[in-house]
Amino acid sequence: MNISALSFPVCTGAGNTGLEIAMLSKALDTAEVTGDAINKMLEASVTGLGQNLDIRA
Repeated sequence: MNISALSFPVCTGAGNTGLEIAMLSKALDTAEVTGDAINKMLEASVTGLGQNLDIRA
């Protein structure tokens, strides 16, 4: 078994982990900002809901 050949993929995989975590963190931040914007839009769309009641007999 060639130990040096085995250690190379393990070493390169560890280097990508920091980049992957940074990218996932950025994606999470973007999703949170987008979610907040959607919540604000939904809250603004129902401002007069329930204030008027039309009843016809």
